[in-house]
Amino acid sequence: MTMSPNPSSLSPAMVRRAIFSSVLGNGLEWFDFLIYAYFSKIIAQVFFPAGSGFLSLMLTLATFAIGFVVRPFGGILLGLYADRMGRSRALSLIIMSMAASTLLMGLTPGYAHIGLAAPALIVFARLLQGLSVGGQFATASAMLVEYAPPGRKMFYGSFNMTAQSFALLLSSGTGYLLTTQLTHAQLVAWGWRVPFLCGALAGPIGFYIRHRVAESPEFVELRAHEGKPPRVSLRQFLRDNGRAALCAMGVIAVGAATNYVWHSYMAVYVERQLHLPLAVALRGAFFCGVLNLFLFPLAGRLMDRYGAYRLFYPVTIAWMACAYPLFVYVVAAPSAERLFVAQVIATVFLAAMSAGHPGMLATLFPVRSRSSGVALSYNVAVTLFGGLAPFTITGFTRLTGSSLTPAFYLIFAGLFSLVLVAATRRGHRDADDRRLASPRSPAA
Repeated sequence: MTMSPNPSSLSPAMVRRAIFSSVLGNGLEWFDFLIYAYFSKIIAQVFFPAGSGFLSLMLTLATFAIGFVVRPFGGILLGLYADRMGRSRALSLIIMSMAASTLLMGLTPGYAHIGLAAPALIVFARLLQGLSVGGQFATASAMLVEYAPPGRKMFYGSFNMTAQSFALLLSSGTGYLLTTQLTHAQLVAWGWRVPFLCGALAGPIGFYIRHRVAESPEFVELRAHEGKPPRVSLRQFLRDNGRAALCAMGVIAVGAATNYVWHSYMAVYVERQLHLPLAVALRGAFFCGVLNLFLFPLAGRLMDRYGAYRLFYPVTIAWMACAYPLFVYVVAAPSAERLFVAQVIATVFLAAMSAGHPGMLATLFPVRSRSSGVALSYNVAVTLFGGLAPFTITGFTRLTGSSLTPAFYLIFAGLFSLVLVAATRRGHRDADDRRLASPRSPAA
């Protein structure tokens, strides 16, 4: 049974265990998503055969996007569960469901063996995963921020982003080894399944660890203060937190677009637009994963010191100014060296923009509706600007014939973020006040 000690009795070991268990599921989520993107062309061959390679790829990317379309619904349901029953219980449920969907992806026979049942099962796996991970980022972010001492919430929250970096490192390294050591026939036959089967093993391990983690201190205090599970209707939530939710969507949009363009879509872009080997993109992604292991915590510390929103505006504007020249630089003379330089620059900007996302979003909402608030805003923004990015960019690139479409997409996302956050200034002012308030306040 999950332990729930008094917050003052938490040991350093318990805090470390809470951090590890909170980020494990986020890492598994990203590992699965990135592996799917890296092997999208092979998955298209196995499950979505069509007369046109473009059509087959679009069907695969559409399936990738489906998992994001249902994320807001899963986020709301699991967020409400986490706000009523506790962060630890919700995270245990989420990781087992994620592991089941990942296992299904790895075990489903191809179209040649079971016909239309094959793509149907893959779509079902993506739906299940989308519902599960809808609450993952939000609940893990709430757990981390509620364990964090005053003045270190952005730093603690940044570990949720560090988990994504580790997933990038692991998935790109796995993808590179498989694509360089196996033949194409071996990859199609069984090689692409290996990462999914290995990823599913994290489920039982994560469940065991999370089952031994104390409940969030702030949630325990809220429960002790109110005496019963809080009930928050969607109407009441929107009335009390609607402005904060819009601010959170603005915070997330540009980071989500950048993340998915440079880490998910890049696998498709490198092969179809730059005509370079997939291994070139994977090498760069692996190095960027290593780099972000250090950049995210560093950026989190800087945000705690100088203010997350004070850094948000100049970093976003600088990234918008660099996005177009960066793609022009790569497209003008495609090479492994130029792509690597661009990937590193994009990674630095991504860390500067995204390290504070967990802390920024979690501190926008009160404890009683924190998981559901972060889940709703995060998943809507990630679905629109992240999950749909590969599908949208591929379609517009085909329509316009321009290899610079991703740059315009990133500029639009940055403009959207700046306008929405600026229009909801009260939202992040409240967050700054709440972040500086005593963590002992149950309503904080």
